[in-house]
Amino acid sequence: MKPLLLVPLLFIATFCRAHVAGEEMAAAANKFLEALTPEQRAKTTFELKSDERHNWHFIPKVRQGLTLKDMTPAQRANAHALLRAGLSAHGYEKATNIISLEGILKEIEGPRGAMVRDNELYYFSIFGKPEPSGTWGWRVEGHHFSQNFTIVKGELFSGTPSFMGTNPAEVRQGPRKGLRVLADDEDLGRALVKSFDDGQRKTVVFEEKAPADIITAAKRKVMPLETAGLPSSKMTKEQSAQLQKLVKAYVNRLRGDVAEMDLKRIEKAGWDKVYFAWAGGTEKGDPHYYRVQGPTFLIEYDNTQNNANHVHAVWRDFDNDFGEDLLRKHYQETPHAK
Repeated sequence: MKPLLLVPLLFIATFCRAHVAGEEMAAAANKFLEALTPEQRAKTTFELKSDERHNWHFIPKVRQGLTLKDMTPAQRANAHALLRAGLSAHGYEKATNIISLEGILKEIEGPRGAMVRDNELYYFSIFGKPEPSGTWGWRVEGHHFSQNFTIVKGELFSGTPSFMGTNPAEVRQGPRKGLRVLADDEDLGRALVKSFDDGQRKTVVFEEKAPADIITAAKRKVMPLETAGLPSSKMTKEQSAQLQKLVKAYVNRLRGDVAEMDLKRIEKAGWDKVYFAWAGGTEKGDPHYYRVQGPTFLIEYDNTQNNANHVHAVWRDFDNDFGEDLLRKHYQETPHAK
């Protein structure tokens, strides 16, 4: 096959996969909604332009939407089918394990945690009308988990903000002892920082003490943080490959066709412009923080609380969180859609 023919064929293949994602998410969302009572549906649905769509957080608190607690077993199965429609198998496993950690945390904290630690207090929300070629969004959120999707014309996607956290980061007692839900986030980052020579490490480690939490917190809009660390362009081939592996651990939480679009955006902006920075100790058990920042995205990871056994990890997109850039272009091209 001639090389010139490859570009349009690759575009067509990506376009077709995108439509499959849009169709599958819309089908799962509609099946979920159709099984709800009118009262449940009223709790679940919002206008696409509702301010609630940007009202995200990762702490335990009362939220808008319909909780797993308020669903029947059949409705919960539909809710989980929607979550699986947006995530990869690995991402879905992480999400459900994070939800299950609430039960472990409740046991650890005893009476103090009885009122707030609940693995059924995860909220499902739909924004706009789910259609195979439609423009709409959805969110699943609770303590230590927030996954936000925006779909434009059934073919363009935003999967950020995407937050995952774990407490405990490593389960140290009971039948699930040894479980580390976000092990790859920690281990890949530590392996990278320990691969640097002394000269590189002086640039990579920008603070001896790690910040108490991710710097961007739960801001609705994030801007690039102050440049820190070492760019991929100044790493060895092996280190650069390790950095890409770390980034993919976050991006590949999403279903493969959607993750592929995000990785292409990162590649187009330039892997050589992606920086890795570290703060805190580099040994297991040390409080630590890292961030990966490129022209289009930011990843933050912090493990300082609970004696460095409590992880907060987030993936943000500077232009496209909540699909803002996609929606702006959509409204410019289709004025009646406003």
